[in-house]
Amino acid sequence: MTPRRWLLTQNSDLRRQGIWNWSIPAWAGTLPDGRNYNTCPGAGSCAPLCYARSGSYRFSNVLAAHQRNLMMVLDDLPGWEAQMTAELQHKRYQDRWVRCHDAGDFFSLEYTRAWLRIMRASPGVRFYAYTKSVSIFREAVEPDPPPNFKWVYSLGGREDHLIDLTVERHVDIFPDEESLAEAGYTSRGKEGCLISVLGPQKIGIAANNIPHLKRKQAGKRFSALQKEQDARRRGPGKQFKNGRP
Repeated sequence: MTPRRWLLTQNSDLRRQGIWNWSIPAWAGTLPDGRNYNTCPGAGSCAPLCYARSGSYRFSNVLAAHQRNLMMVLDDLPGWEAQMTAELQHKRYQDRWVRCHDAGDFFSLEYTRAWLRIMRASPGVRFYAYTKSVSIFREAVEPDPPPNFKWVYSLGGREDHLIDLTVERHVDIFPDEESLAEAGYTSRGKEGCLISVLGPQKIGIAANNIPHLKRKQAGKRFSALQKEQDARRRGPGKQFKNGRP
C-alpha cells in the first residue's frame, strides 16, 4: 500500500506549539516547469527582508516540497481542496490549530475561497493566518468569516494603507524588543505565534538575528520601510486618494 501523503506538516517551531502548517514558496520564483509565480502579491518592503526566503527555506528539498504544494493548487484547485478537506477530518487535527502558510500568502480570490470552504467543512479544527492580502480579505473573508478562522494583518506590504491601525489587529516587525516596547506594541516573544491572533490588537515581533537581513532593515520597523516605499512609488507631493495610491 502506498503511504499516505500528508499535506500538513510541522516545522520545529510550530511542532513545539502543537500547530500544523501548510506552506507554499514565499513571494516570487519559477517552478520546475518554467512557470513564474508570485504567492505574495501584497508584499512590499517585506520582500527583501523575508525570513521565509532565507535559511532552511532555501534548502533544495524544502523549496521543492513547497513548490510541489503550489503546483497542486495551481494545477488542480478542486482536487487539492478535496484532499485537504478529507485530511482535516483525521483525529490528529481535532481541537488543534492549523497555520495557513508559514511561507506564502493568499495569492488569489479563488485560492482564498477554497480555504474558506475547507474551514467551514472542518469545524473541529481551528485555523489562523498572517496576511498582507488586505483587498482579498476585504472582499472574500471579512463579510462572512468562518467561526474557526482568525487572522492578523502583517505590516510591510503594499496595502498597509488600507489597514486601520487604531482598531484592526496587526503585527509589525521591529529591529529589536526595545523598539517595539517603546512604540506601545506587545511582544510576541516566546509566547508563540498564536498571541498574534488571540492576544492584544497590536503585536510586535523582533527581527530574526540574521546579519544580512538586519543590515537591510537598517534599524527601522517594517511599516516605516513601507511608508518610505509608498512615498517613492507615489512621487513627490502625491497622497493616497480613497485609500489607494
